[in-house]
Amino acid sequence: MRSPETDLRRMFDAALAAADPMRCLSSFLPPPPKGRTVVVGAGKAAASMAAAVEAHWSTPLSGLVITRYGHGAATRHIEVVEAAHPVPDANGVEATARLLASLENLTSDDLVLCLLSGGGSALLVAPPPGVLLDDKQALIRALLLSGAPISEINCVRKHLSLVKGGRLRQAVGPARLLTLAISDVPGDDPQFIASGPTVADMTTRAQAEAILRRYDIVPTPAVASWLANPASEHSAGVAFAEGRFELVAAPGLSLEAAAKAASGLGYEPIILGDAIEGEARDVARAHAVLARCLSHGLQPGDRPLMLLSGGETTVTVVGRGRGGRNTEYLLALGLALDGEASIFALAADTDGIDGREDNAGAILRPTSLSEAAERGALGADYLADNDAYGFFDLSGDLLFTGPTLTNVNDFRAIAILPPARR
Repeated sequence: MRSPETDLRRMFDAALAAADPMRCLSSFLPPPPKGRTVVVGAGKAAASMAAAVEAHWSTPLSGLVITRYGHGAATRHIEVVEAAHPVPDANGVEATARLLASLENLTSDDLVLCLLSGGGSALLVAPPPGVLLDDKQALIRALLLSGAPISEINCVRKHLSLVKGGRLRQAVGPARLLTLAISDVPGDDPQFIASGPTVADMTTRAQAEAILRRYDIVPTPAVASWLANPASEHSAGVAFAEGRFELVAAPGLSLEAAAKAASGLGYEPIILGDAIEGEARDVARAHAVLARCLSHGLQPGDRPLMLLSGGETTVTVVGRGRGGRNTEYLLALGLALDGEASIFALAADTDGIDGREDNAGAILRPTSLSEAAERGALGADYLADNDAYGFFDLSGDLLFTGPTLTNVNDFRAIAILPPARR
């Protein structure tokens, strides 16, 4: 008999397949230009996107893309450089400088293909004058621990960069520009996918300063000085001509693919939304209430339900444990469900890495918490310490995929089974 855990994994696999660059990118490629084709990009899917371009491109091309360590892919003509994520490092700084240099001396006969995906904000690193890499690293670490949503983090990032917030577009000059993007942000706003390096920036430095005040983050003197400088306002005095921007994969499309897979397995799929934000444990409690209500309404012989959702939750870190937002969501969900016998769940990051750990996420079984408790591991204690990784490691429910080479943000699926016939 097929298990709910197997079905949940099939939902996740269907979502990933819908965002595979080799499958979804080729139909967006234009005809080759009269002149050169230069490919640049950044993100966790940048290398696999570059490989997909090479597989479907008929004329010479060159370029450089930056991806996270361990997320590289084999390419022949486009150089792939790996750097740190989510806190940038010197490799990202050096690679970004080389990427910008590859765009020099282009003409109107040339074409620039810019490949963007989630993670590009950390990988494209060009600090403004007077701001050191150390300054940016300290600020990003503080923002990541604060519980700020990704849109606010990327607002600050844009105003501390010479490449984000449309400035990469300015470096392209007269060449034609086509941006192909895989969205990992709630709402799929191009401004916030990899911090919008090729589109006009609608945020302001005043907003960036307000975000830091909101989370009681005191920037270094160099950062504070730059944010007070009118030059940090990207739109100031700049005539901006955007190129084409195409979304080749997005959370909503992946949820639709998972829903189709759920129907094929006999479930009634319910998509809760692809842009859910908020504290992971708060979202989990709300989903637990909904799941229990739906479960209690099922009768023997009814179709099982599959609740699907995406977006990007946050975690305000107060403990010393390990774990990303998806495992924290699952642990809070399990506590709220309190062993409800008919409900199983999976939560994972579609890039294959949940937070800074080596797992994509985890699977929650009705007995996960009780079995861990028998070993002396109380879920509430682990949640208080932000140690969802440690908890699911003990329960044996961690989900490992390795880097998936795509990224359409969080994926959550809750399977609700009807009661058995007596």
